[in-house]
Parts: sequence; C-alpha cells; structure tokens
Amino acid sequence: MSSDSADPFYWIRVILASNRGTLMELGISPIVTSGLIMQLLAGAKIIEVGDTPKDRALFNGAQKCRGTEFEGAVIALFHLLATRQDKVRALREAFYRQNLPNLMNLLATVLVFAIVIYFQGFRVDLPIKSARYRGQYSSYPIKLFYTSNIPIILQSALVSNLYVISQMLAVKFTGNFFVNLLGVWADVGGGGPARAYPVGGLCYYLSPPENIGHILEDPIHAVLYIIFMLGSCAFFSKTWIDVSGSSAKDVAKQLKEQQMVMRGHRDNSMIRELNRYIPTAAAFGGLCIGALSVLADFLGAIGSGTGILLAVTIIYQYFEIFVREQSEMGGMSTLLF
Repeated sequence: MSSDSADPFYWIRVILASNRGTLMELGISPIVTSGLIMQLLAGAKIIEVGDTPKDRALFNGAQKCRGTEFEGAVIALFHLLATRQDKVRALREAFYRQNLPNLMNLLATVLVFAIVIYFQGFRVDLPIKSARYRGQYSSYPIKLFYTSNIPIILQSALVSNLYVISQMLAVKFTGNFFVNLLGVWADVGGGGPARAYPVGGLCYYLSPPENIGHILEDPIHAVLYIIFMLGSCAFFSKTWIDVSGSSAKDVAKQLKEQQMVMRGHRDNSMIRELNRYIPTAAAFGGLCIGALSVLADFLGAIGSGTGILLAVTIIYQYFEIFVREQSEMGGMSTLLF
C-alpha cells in the first residue's frame, strides 16, 4: 500500500498508538487485547486469581498498557514566533492552525485531563468489618468510574472495526446501495495524515463532528453521535461487570471469602445492598465516560476523546498503584495524602 494513499486503519491507529509503516505498526493493540482477555478469563473462572499481594501483582502486571503520545503545538508556537515578522499573526496561527495540533487543542486536552482526574475522586465508601476479628473495620470503595476505561475501549473497538469493514466494502463494491447505507467514504488530506473519512451512511453518524462548524451545519449528526456515545458506553459498562467478575454477587462472594461483612447488614442482605450501588455506578460511570469523550471531540482535544480518556485513566491507575505500594511500604504516600 502506498504511503500517500488513505490509511484504512486510521481510526484504529488513533486509539491504539499505532504508527503506519514503522516498528509501532501494531501499537498497543496486543497489550490491550491481552488485558481484556485476562479479565474475561478471570471473570469466567477459567483462571483463578488469589487475594494475596503477589497474585494480584502478577494479574495486574499482565494487563498493563500505555496511552498515545502527540506533540507539535508548543514547538510550532516557538517556531512561528521566531520566524514570523507579524507576531500577532504568528500567535493566531499557533492557536488556530488547521489539520495539525494547535494551542487551542492543547488547552482543550489539559482541560479534559483535569475534568477526568476530578471525577476519578468520586466514590462511595461502604463500611465493612471483619467477621473473625472484633474491632477490625475497613471500607469498600465503589468509584464513579467503576469499570475504568473499559467502556470506551469496547466502544472504540466496535466502531473502528465497523469503519474498517465499511471501507473494505466501499472499495470492493463501489456504488452499491446497501454498502452506501453502511458508509460513504472520501479521502481527506489537507496537511494531516492521509485518511478516508465517512461522509454518508451509518458510519458518518457514528463518527465525531470535525469541528464546531460541522456541528452547526449538521446538528442531527451531532445529536445522533452524542446519543450513540452515551448509550453504548453505558451499555458496555453495565455488561462488563457481569462478564468480568465485578458484579454485586461477585463482590459479595469475595468479601465473604475474606470473612468481611458490611456493617449493619447480614450476609443474605449484602448482595441487595451492593446492588444498590454497583450497577448504578457502572451505568452512570459509563455514561460519564461517553460524555467526556464527546466533550473532548467537540473541543478539539489532541488525538481524540477516546485517546485522551485512555491516557488519563491509565496514568491515574499507575498513580494509584504507586500510592498503594508506597502505603504498604510506609513511604511517600504520607506526603501525598
């Protein structure tokens, strides 16, 4: 395939840190896929994961992945200021240049980072106690992002594969009515990477609007995209807790195996109490993930809303692992909290 032709895997590369024609051709897709498979195997009880720190560390280590990286906006600012006589025009171009990262994209990215980190702190702590040792109390946290970044990963995988299938069919059966219903594609250049972009059909309405101008030109597209993102992320999040072993029934079983009970509740009412929080946190958390992805796309964050959310949630997970390890060692966590 010529490097000048439209990249049929463009939509997958954006979310999987893949780079066409380099050693990073596959990006992080093998790592993300292995992590999903590990969680599914554990949820289906095909592999057993113990509760000891060593077992949890081995399981978590098998799932670690990293996010995408983008650059160019800050370097362009200094380059334009150094090479242009008209500094005001140089600043305007640095903030609003098209088809390449600009400072407005960078500021939008920072804003989304801050919002996601803020929402990461939302959680409900359920009081639990040891059934074996009197006076040993603790809490079980149920976070707003109960399923973390899983909903956006599944949603992105679904849409990306639909895009690839639609493009293949469009090339093979050009002009076919049913193929056009799935998606009509046009090559886009304009200084950025060569890619095909949906201009009609189902794929068009499932793709994010390019900018605010496109939202005003076709508000139906924007509304349908928002509904699809929110609905699909909430659905995937709600479904994931049942297949990954993190539902209320599974959590109650884990607590019982650890001889922990909820304060003020009997063993037979623990599942009912957990069901008040876990499904709601999963669905509403998935809804928030979808809303943040839409916000990032509409603001023009660097990369995509999906890529930003993956990066932030993964970085925050590493931060939590670091704090937990320091807490167990009695180290720097006392300085952080």
